[in-house]
Amino acid sequence: MTEAPVLPLHARRHEFDPAPELIQLRDTESVTRTEVPAFSQDQHTVPAWLVTRYADVREVLADPSRFSNVNNNRPEDFNTSLLNMDPPDHTRLRRMLTGEFTVKRMRRLVPRIEAIVNEHLDAMQAKGSPADLVADFALPIPSLVICELLGVPYADRSEFQQWSALRLNLTQPFEERIAAVRKSREYMTGLVESKRADPDDDMIGMLIREHGDAVTDDELVAISDLLLLAGHETTSNMLGLGTLLLLQHPDQAALLRDDDGIVDQAVEELMRYLTVVTNAIPRFVAKDTELHGHQLRAGEMVICSLSTANRDPEVGDGSESFDITRKITSHLGFGHGIHHCLGAPLARMEMRVAFPALLRRFPGLRSELPVSEVPFREYSFVYGVEELPVSW
Repeated sequence: MTEAPVLPLHARRHEFDPAPELIQLRDTESVTRTEVPAFSQDQHTVPAWLVTRYADVREVLADPSRFSNVNNNRPEDFNTSLLNMDPPDHTRLRRMLTGEFTVKRMRRLVPRIEAIVNEHLDAMQAKGSPADLVADFALPIPSLVICELLGVPYADRSEFQQWSALRLNLTQPFEERIAAVRKSREYMTGLVESKRADPDDDMIGMLIREHGDAVTDDELVAISDLLLLAGHETTSNMLGLGTLLLLQHPDQAALLRDDDGIVDQAVEELMRYLTVVTNAIPRFVAKDTELHGHQLRAGEMVICSLSTANRDPEVGDGSESFDITRKITSHLGFGHGIHHCLGAPLARMEMRVAFPALLRRFPGLRSELPVSEVPFREYSFVYGVEELPVSW
């Protein structure tokens, strides 16, 4: 039997929580040296700074002049991604997209999201229990929504979901993860070319019609690839992991099911407490600087632990506990600063619809496995559960 690889320190989780050693680091050192997987197949690991406290993480993410997203050691075709850009390039592309993700526009999608959720609940009910909540509910709902929004054929989902899983898998060889990125980009290239010839009413078509030559095909491919990846991976894992968490807290699940007035803050608490994107995209020190008493040199890598920062006592009293009645003023579940998640309004809308609808349709919903036996996605950049057998 092959032993499971040892995860780098910054990626470690235990069930719903950051690893205990990360919590200890946050409470004692906050900023410390660590080793992370390299971006190159020529190296296994490279040194980095690991930042674990809420205030320090916010400081890093809020200041692109000191902490850059640009890394010249990445493969060249990665540099067209919004995640790997600084202003002004990032500002130009983000401005094109922001209007499509306003809360107002997302509200227009609510009837379609409700229909998609109800269709999958109907199918689960017709098939009967037990069911795999991930395969039957958590994964297909956001996948279908983002496909419709972008204009990606939903029939192609098995391919792009396989590529997504591979590129996010921290145990896979670097070259295989890069190959998965390039396969996904090749797929998107064909889609963008077809929409250049005949732009329709989806988001890619809108960008082509409204911005024309101001956005290149390479940029469109990178934008579409990122939105497709993030649009289904993050929300699907929140729905799966969030349901498992709620089933451990039946009183809170009942409150979310029965009280429409608490849904918004429940979603924020789920995002804060679970933080499925465990770490922010790496930053690189743009110029010699100081952080929490440490001297950081230009070119050094910085890893920000969102999961430990979101449990920092600075976030509020009892931050180590899960409580959907908590009034949250700020959390880092969607990141912070200029790279704050562009799709946050869509993700919130999907969760606001999906969680209460699931709990109302199946008030007796229960997990078939104790938490200790649930297969968690420990080796993925986006944390969650591989499957979740449930009955009702």
